[in-house]
Amino acid sequence: MRKVFFVAALAGTAMTLSACSQGADDAAETAVEDNSMAAAPDASTATEKAGGVADANTATAEQLAAMNGMTPERAAAIVAGQPYATVTDLNAVLVANMTPEEATATLSQLFVPVNLNSATREEIALIPGMTDRMIGEFLEYRPYADMNEFDREIGKYVDEAEVARFRNYVTL
Repeated sequence: MRKVFFVAALAGTAMTLSACSQGADDAAETAVEDNSMAAAPDASTATEKAGGVADANTATAEQLAAMNGMTPERAAAIVAGQPYATVTDLNAVLVANMTPEEATATLSQLFVPVNLNSATREEIALIPGMTDRMIGEFLEYRPYADMNEFDREIGKYVDEAEVARFRNYVTL
């Protein structure tokens, strides 16, 4: 689990740096290499987000089965529930098919992006590594005009790598 968080943070940081640097081509290649270490070998770019977090609404059974802790039966149950309106819907399927600990670990690899401006407290709480304090901070700064505002406001409480990791799980 620590490896997944490390690789996700590393890949997210690489993506952020590549977007901000003048040599975007070289940095993007590095980010893609880092990203491929965290994702399933056959996962397509359509089902991946930065940091190796797959979108639960587009991932195939084969891509899911290649994830850590995933069985073909669990993958089939996840695919059967697609599309998921919210991450809480995905979590309900996960908890029905695995232990709560396994469900939490799976959410670090597979997620339904949380809309920062409309998500419930429960949806935000499902973001891996989320604390009660950070849930409050996410809610306090609503509405977010753009992701740069999210980076700036949440960056007051956590370092740049953690903000980049959070961005794998949120959208506007």
